[in-house]
Amino acid sequence: MRSFKIPLSANPPLTPPRRGTPLRGHPDLFPSSEGSGVGSFRKSILLTVLVALLMAVGNAAAEPLPKDDGYRGIWYCNQGTKDEYKFKYSGGMATYPQQHAPIAIYSKAANKTFFCYGGTTGRDAGDKQELLHTVSYFDHATGKVPRPTILLNKQTSDAHDNPTMSIDDQGYIWIFSSSHGTSRPSFIHRSAKPYSVEEFERVQETNFSYAQPWHIPNRGFLFFLTRYASGRNLFWMTSADGRDWSEPHKLAKIEMGDYQISWPNGDRLATAFDFHPAPAGLNARANIYYLETRDFGKTWQTVDGQTVSPPITATNSPALVYDSRAENKLVYLKDLNFDATGRPVILFLTSKGFEPGPENGPRQWQTARWTGKQWEFRSFTTSLNNYDHGSLYIEAGGTWRVIAPTERGPQPYNPGGETAMWTSSNRGKTWKKVKQLTHDSQRNHSYARRPLNAHPDFYALWADGHGRQPSESFLYFTNRKGDHVWRLPEKMDTEFAKPEIAW
Repeated sequence: MRSFKIPLSANPPLTPPRRGTPLRGHPDLFPSSEGSGVGSFRKSILLTVLVALLMAVGNAAAEPLPKDDGYRGIWYCNQGTKDEYKFKYSGGMATYPQQHAPIAIYSKAANKTFFCYGGTTGRDAGDKQELLHTVSYFDHATGKVPRPTILLNKQTSDAHDNPTMSIDDQGYIWIFSSSHGTSRPSFIHRSAKPYSVEEFERVQETNFSYAQPWHIPNRGFLFFLTRYASGRNLFWMTSADGRDWSEPHKLAKIEMGDYQISWPNGDRLATAFDFHPAPAGLNARANIYYLETRDFGKTWQTVDGQTVSPPITATNSPALVYDSRAENKLVYLKDLNFDATGRPVILFLTSKGFEPGPENGPRQWQTARWTGKQWEFRSFTTSLNNYDHGSLYIEAGGTWRVIAPTERGPQPYNPGGETAMWTSSNRGKTWKKVKQLTHDSQRNHSYARRPLNAHPDFYALWADGHGRQPSESFLYFTNRKGDHVWRLPEKMDTEFAKPEIAW
């Protein structure tokens, strides 16, 4: 692997270090210790003083990052529609989008679920909102959360810049800060200590969108990312340590580009992606494609084991799972998971058009399951908006579970609604709505996200928000039973607090 160094954002020597960034040595400040006599003694004294001063500066720079006084999510809107629905999509977008993963990870070693989300500088609906990259955890031993750590202000209100996370073999927490296109920089940070969110080192500054960083034990990182160049280009990169990266390898670019979702299965990584037909682009997103790698990106295969050579550029690729254009449908990818035999299952939604409103219904929730011989498609319920997002769980006992805002909410036909839990005991053939998790809400709920290695007590994380106008946005989580929904504390007067039961 030829080393490819993404340009570093660390300040040059002799300039004040960024908060949370360890100060590195510089040869001009540390002369050679060779020599003897008074000159060497004076150099030794000077060296000692300089080291002490630099340690003081470094320690000051490594003070813990600022804390927010509660959990509040970013409100975001995209593409006005000039009708009663106001926007193509909008609402509470703290856990948006599904192309950012993972945003939450359960660590058995720490007995905590770490998570990151898009926070905001604004407390009330009328306040100016700037996106905060915010990191925290739920402590399963105490049932409490700390005041969330503010990693950085992204200086935008665009929720496409939301962060994702990874945890390495030593327990260090990595935050990947995306950008929507090329107008803003992207960052990679690493925690200063294992299983801690108090201090972070800024490792690299570059540009990437839709970050999906996966850490494979004893191997390192395989990082799915998007770069904008005449559309959305899918790439992957690898790194053993998160600092030195391979060159970016193009995975796919079909016509005007692609969106992807991905998930690991042991040391195997899989991606499902769509394509954006010319000339309509992303608002005509179509088809589903599937690829996987079992050797850390050295080779790629289709679901039936056929080796392919990326990038995928043709609509009739062997990676094709579902030709939605044959049915005149749009595809909105939601989640990707694996059954007990390691066969992939893709969760997605289809509709007749990109605009909100009843005219483009029914918006159908579907699964595509690989049987070992073919893809099997099942439908189980409908939704009111293309951007209603939920997560697919496939559990050890064989239960399939979906947590998603499938029920009509206070702003119908805008993204989200009331959140429900669905289960299937026969691999998606039939489904049962076992719980409606939220009800009588003031704002729509959406983007229910699945943590990596999800713990039964912290099984899905999401946010709410008004579908048609700027609003406050709170964050919620539920357990696997679905017997409670907790709201993360919006205002904290103490360093730790227990989330309150909302439903």
